[in-house]
Amino acid sequence: MDYLNKLNPQQREAAIHKEGPLLILAGAGSGKTSTMTHRIAYLIKEEGISPYHILAVTFTNKAAKEMRDRVEDLIGAGVNMWILTFHSACLRILRTYAERIGYSKDFVVYDPTDQKVVIKNCIKEQNVDEKKYPPAYVLSIISDCKEKGISPAKFGQENGDDFKGKTVHGLYAAYENVLKKNNAMDFDDLILRTVQLFEKDDEVLAYYQDRFRYIMVDEYQDTNYMQYRFIKLMAEAHNNICVVGDDDQCIYQWRGADIKNILDFEKDFKNTKVIKLEQNYRSHGNILEAAHSVIENNKGRKHKKLWTDKEEGEKVKYYRAEDEKDEARYIAQEIDRLRTGELKYKDFAILYRTNAQSRTFEEALSARDIPYRVLGGIRYYDRKEIKDIMAYMRLVQNTADDLSLARIINEPKRGIGEKTLEKLRTLASVRNESLFQLLTDEEIVDGLPSKAVESIKEMVATIEQYSLEKENLRVSDIYDGLLVKTGYLKSLEQQDTVEAEGRVENLLEFKSVIYDYENENPQLSLSEFMERIALIAEIDNHDADENAVVLMTMHSAKGLEFPVVFIPGMEDGLFPGWRSLEKPGGIDEERRLCYVGMTRAMQKLYLTSAQLRTLYGKTDYTKESQFLKELDKSLVDGDAIYQKKSMSGTSLNGFPGNYRNPGWSQGGNDGFNSGEIFRPFDQLKYIKENQRTSQSSKGGDYQNGDKVSHSKFGEGLVISVDGSTITIAFDSVGVKKLAKDLAPIKKI
Repeated sequence: MDYLNKLNPQQREAAIHKEGPLLILAGAGSGKTSTMTHRIAYLIKEEGISPYHILAVTFTNKAAKEMRDRVEDLIGAGVNMWILTFHSACLRILRTYAERIGYSKDFVVYDPTDQKVVIKNCIKEQNVDEKKYPPAYVLSIISDCKEKGISPAKFGQENGDDFKGKTVHGLYAAYENVLKKNNAMDFDDLILRTVQLFEKDDEVLAYYQDRFRYIMVDEYQDTNYMQYRFIKLMAEAHNNICVVGDDDQCIYQWRGADIKNILDFEKDFKNTKVIKLEQNYRSHGNILEAAHSVIENNKGRKHKKLWTDKEEGEKVKYYRAEDEKDEARYIAQEIDRLRTGELKYKDFAILYRTNAQSRTFEEALSARDIPYRVLGGIRYYDRKEIKDIMAYMRLVQNTADDLSLARIINEPKRGIGEKTLEKLRTLASVRNESLFQLLTDEEIVDGLPSKAVESIKEMVATIEQYSLEKENLRVSDIYDGLLVKTGYLKSLEQQDTVEAEGRVENLLEFKSVIYDYENENPQLSLSEFMERIALIAEIDNHDADENAVVLMTMHSAKGLEFPVVFIPGMEDGLFPGWRSLEKPGGIDEERRLCYVGMTRAMQKLYLTSAQLRTLYGKTDYTKESQFLKELDKSLVDGDAIYQKKSMSGTSLNGFPGNYRNPGWSQGGNDGFNSGEIFRPFDQLKYIKENQRTSQSSKGGDYQNGDKVSHSKFGEGLVISVDGSTITIAFDSVGVKKLAKDLAPIKKI
């Protein structure tokens, strides 16, 4: 058991705990991932537990991958074990048993952009005023309901007495009907439907309870009610549940996290063993002491105090700027000054409370030619061209997906306007068919505007072909074919604009994403690929190797660490935010967020505020944050923190507001171009050539006995050729009947 010798006594005690519930209270930087992975290794290597019987769940793909890699380092690769995010685990379960709760196994997963389209359509169909019921507002209520297990019917019973509640109920019910009709689920559904499956089907629950006899949950303080129900149902049979978390880092209550889950764990699971990990391996002593002097002001927390055997280090620096521009100038100046030593740009992070604060830092860093990267802007996968091609791919995966079809029916232009689409929707509803089913009816298509008929028939034929052959094609083959055969790529090239060229490059860069996944799994299916893309979290886009200053919100920074951290905007109303004053426990959560931000720092921590701040078009004098006043003053260097009340909340109408609209940054594109050379046009050349070859070899001159190579299945022997199909016996997967038009085969 030499591998356990690297653990401290508390970590080791947790790692060798086998039976019964275990609560590991793991402070920031206390080595919780190491403890969890060593416990998994101990159960397998010393206790003889099969990896098949162990489930480990966490919140991000990044965390799951890190845990999986560390486990494989300890016990070897190729372990048959579930180390997944909550959503991935539930998705895997539903892919097997969705039919038991009324869905087909090929259901699609709608992301927030798709949800917004659905709810906007519902608002329009029900003649609801979108200004009074903004889509984001309605979706937040629906999400909250799903996290609490409240159905549309139950919501209607509880809120049907007032007009607003009745309206939202109608939209919620309509939204659910659309998803069910389209054989689709949103992210909240993945967990909700899994819990409903467990509660409805004793056989399925018993199977997973028997399989997963040892359950481990990371970041337990961030679980919501449905995640809690999912875990509790799974753990009830064997009671071998280990949760790791820190109530001081519960910062997601605004999106459903329930701190009571970790605070009440010992009530939920009797005879719980509690182990505290309080030794911090990340930060210098003064940073930890300063963070503790803030967080200890929270009531109802589990008592613990981080300590380190590292040196005390420098005191926390505080700077009171004249305004937000001076604040940004000071931070950029400090980065320039410190960067002359061993520190690189990627060692600096600016963590702010709201995205709107990033603008001034982007300007100040650009002025000094300091490369930077913004996390939290428009994701690559949210760009129009990527959403379009993914809609095509989802339609191939599930032709009942009306939302995807509506998105691409006129992309590229096919002469289908909004009025025509609305008529098709109405007719599909009357006939109780999907839009795609409707468009397979030649009489219906022939009745469309004349310029649309042929292009719609071609599109439908392409989708049908790839849908039928999706299991026999690589994802990259499907992608290439859709780009070319739908005319999407051609339409962009014909535009011949800088914008269109950029879109083409983005589309071809997406081919690199597909290749990466195919290299990991040569047998990757379309549904698996679409799931992987759908589950990508924003924080998973963080590239720790990119040498650029990182700008992000403190919420996005959780789980990360940087040698030097700047936390600007330490002012009442900004941090803590004014909304926190309006809800019970709001200040406590803001204080936990401050604690999380401070404990990201390893060597140096800077806190700043501005006497005058222009934000959202309004200029105000500010009052220093109450969190600054809670700091142990002996640990702070720099400007004095005033204890007396200063002028606050006074709007200076004489000052022109120089802030327009909070914009979205697109990561490296706005601040720093890494100069990495991609191969988009090599890929474009390959895609066109590949499709030309495919078109020219339709039907081919294949004969019985020909030896061929297939891009997905490898080598095989032609058994028979019959019209539009070719039957091949492959060494790897046996006999397959393929469509000659699409089969990516070559004679050997």
